[in-house]
Amino acid sequence: MNNVFAEQFHALRVERNIGQVQLAKELDVGKSIISYWEQGKSEPTLSKLIAIAKYFGVSIDYLVGLED
Repeated sequence: MNNVFAEQFHALRVERNIGQVQLAKELDVGKSIISYWEQGKSEPTLSKLIAIAKYFGVSIDYLVGLED
């Protein structure tokens, strides 16, 4: 992955008006993890990537920039 994930993830969260704390609870991670993902400082595990895709109703390909 690259910064495409960070950008897509952040855009989805902001677009849906979801705070980092709320999203962290929904995905069962710490708030700092949400921040790290958005800044491109770390990447989610495959299981968390699947959970993110399901939560936002998008494909993993979309999240990682393989499709628009």
